[in-house]
Amino acid sequence: MKNVYLIGFMGTGKTTVGKLIAKALNKVFVEMDEEIEREQAMPISEIFSRFGEGHFRKLEGQLLARISQRQDLVVSCGGGLACDQDNLNTLKATGFVICLEASSRTIYERVKSSTHRPLLQVKEPQRAIEELLKKRQGCYRQADFTIDTEASTPEQVVAEAIKVINA
Repeated sequence: MKNVYLIGFMGTGKTTVGKLIAKALNKVFVEMDEEIEREQAMPISEIFSRFGEGHFRKLEGQLLARISQRQDLVVSCGGGLACDQDNLNTLKATGFVICLEASSRTIYERVKSSTHRPLLQVKEPQRAIEELLKKRQGCYRQADFTIDTEASTPEQVVAEAIKVINA
């Protein structure tokens, strides 16, 4: 089976839903941010502060290149990964791409207490979310399928995802 890649903004449920999909399909789950943290032996926030977002995006691309050589994975991708055209091409060539989405207000409510999200360590995080969502919308729209997680439980999102994966 090809990989299943979950893309979308932070706080849309990629990790929670991804773990449940992997369990339901008896597949291996990979959380890209956690992999990068493990490989670099430092949190994403520290990678951003010490080396910058560009370096982090390079690490993401390198990890994706390795992951995409495998099969039968369910992968939670970083929120900006699909905005690199080479990465998006790799996702689409090696798997089924599902975008999880929610409104900026819901995302803010889900992530506002997180201290490990470097893109939100700004004066007005809700405005930053709105701006990044607008900027990334075109990338996210290239997914094979989109699921709105706004008013759904993780289990409902998983059921919908499995339905389209198996279609």
